[in-house]
Amino acid sequence: MNGYSDPFGFLSGLFWILLFLYLIFAPQIRHQQLLAARRKTMQRIGAKRGSNVITMIHRQESIGFLGIPIYRFIDIDDSEKVLRAIRSTPEDKPIDLIVHTPGGLVLAATQIAKALHDHPAKTTVIVPHYAMSGGTLIALAADEILMDPHAVLGPVDPQLMNYPAPSILKAVEKKEAKDIDDQTLIMADIAEKAIKQVKDTVFNLLKNKMDEEKAKEVANILTEGRWTHDYPLSVDVLKELGLKVSTDVPNEVYELMEFYPQPMMQRHPGVEFVPGPTPKGRNGQGFIKFR
Repeated sequence: MNGYSDPFGFLSGLFWILLFLYLIFAPQIRHQQLLAARRKTMQRIGAKRGSNVITMIHRQESIGFLGIPIYRFIDIDDSEKVLRAIRSTPEDKPIDLIVHTPGGLVLAATQIAKALHDHPAKTTVIVPHYAMSGGTLIALAADEILMDPHAVLGPVDPQLMNYPAPSILKAVEKKEAKDIDDQTLIMADIAEKAIKQVKDTVFNLLKNKMDEEKAKEVANILTEGRWTHDYPLSVDVLKELGLKVSTDVPNEVYELMEFYPQPMMQRHPGVEFVPGPTPKGRNGQGFIKFR
């Protein structure tokens, strides 16, 4: 028995070691490849449009061990990074901010919107699919909004404890004060303040883009609770409101979105298609939360 070796046992052990290392490092390697592809595409967009391209895209990416997804909304980390990107952009250089988000914190969205609004050169928000709630607030800050013909924005009425602030006020109005508990009255007071604050923010973002009375009207429409919070506002509706909206989204933006995949465990295999040629003529080429 001396000197006997078991090559199969050695190979089996080596296999499991390699498999373990693959499970640890493969997701990170794939993520780095995605980051490189994104940067390259962003550089192409910037070179084509003569702009500094910034992205704020919230999808569920599997970048950790075993592909555990990370769920994202607009938060303070986002606002810090976008503000740094805007500050680092020369004053005479346009900014293209590509936004794909369900919304998030009012504070973070307001900070981004204000910084974008104050940039001296032209600012454009590009929406390939949707920018709801806080994403809409950011879009309103731009000099121009580029949207896919079927992309949407949404209302910006603030939400308190998962309830729309306008709905809280309407519920309180239907009752006498003696029939309302203190907590609900406090919520109603906060809701009233939150609506006014967001309405003022929207007005300040729009007043230099349209007549002040029109800006007040649009601010009221978007914050008064006319629609449910997830109601999609189409390009036609936005144009009727007087917003400067175009559907000339660069084709490279759609290419960029391909590099923000949903994790495999979240995908539904029922949708597949064979990409056709690019249509000619498109783009000239062949703690209060919003949600």
